[in-house]
Amino acid sequence: MSTDHDHDHDHDHGHERAHAVGEITQAASAFLGSLSADQKAKATFHYLDGERIFWYYPPMNRHGLPLRDMDENQRSLAMAIVEKTLDPVAYHRTKQIIDHESILGPIEKEAGVISFSRNPELYYWTIFGEPGGEDPWGWRAEGHHVSLHFSIWGDKIIATTPFFFGANPAEVLKGDQAGLRILSNREDMALELINSLDSGQRTRAIVEDDAPWDIYSYNSSKPVFPKEEGLPGSQMNGTQQEMLMSLITEYVTQVRHDISHDKMTAIQEEGVGNFHLAWAGGTEAFKGHYYRIHSGSFVVEYDNVQNGANHIHSVIRDVDNDFASDVMREHHLMYHVL
Repeated sequence: MSTDHDHDHDHDHGHERAHAVGEITQAASAFLGSLSADQKAKATFHYLDGERIFWYYPPMNRHGLPLRDMDENQRSLAMAIVEKTLDPVAYHRTKQIIDHESILGPIEKEAGVISFSRNPELYYWTIFGEPGGEDPWGWRAEGHHVSLHFSIWGDKIIATTPFFFGANPAEVLKGDQAGLRILSNREDMALELINSLDSGQRTRAIVEDDAPWDIYSYNSSKPVFPKEEGLPGSQMNGTQQEMLMSLITEYVTQVRHDISHDKMTAIQEEGVGNFHLAWAGGTEAFKGHYYRIHSGSFVVEYDNVQNGANHIHSVIRDVDNDFASDVMREHHLMYHVL
């Protein structure tokens, strides 16, 4: 039974969410307003353009407007869209991952590795549709190891996934930045959890002896996962359940609090018992390892195998509603051309 207090809370929360959307919309509009006609042509696509659901996290030539082709003011306006959408910690990590290219470049050079240009200016911004218009719109920021996708409609954020972060090296082993581990939490908490399991729990949680070379979902627009595998939270003790919930929280709360609040509440109400932990590979740092946390449409994947298990790929997906596909399907009649 809901009380008046609940209604007040929902109303407050709706107000907070609308405020968040207002800030993001304003930031996207300010960015677009700063662009020349040529820049704008690169940076903008129709919301329903197929470009919107293509995503990939290695370095490659992308569509959108790269930092390289922006002036200082435009760069700060581009970053402001990210800052207004993400949680402060995740925003800081985004900047660290971009800067990380400057660390990876010299490491590869020293090792004689020939690779794509490791360039912090090759991160691309794209706006889909018209910010603040009547129809859905979205923004994307993407480059090596950062892939962010958001869709907005009216005063609601209708999709926040896929949300990908990677780090190579996962731990910087030498130089000025030695010891830097941008994504340390999602590795350490998971290793702590897997190592807290008793032998019966471990047997259930570890589904493969060897970790895959990359996340299973790869860059699929519509990934298909096996049914939930591994150890469900319902077969963990209280401490382990808390650790699993902390790990889930690590991924869900990468967007700002007034956006992630509803999702976190729904997860807490569903209960951590329904979330499965599937593990593959080793159970210590620098031994290739992979994990997946899965409940229905909710999937987190993490892989650390490449470069001597010092190279993290991690993603959160909402399999039914990545790129707002579920919301668009429900409203598809609007888009039928007669």
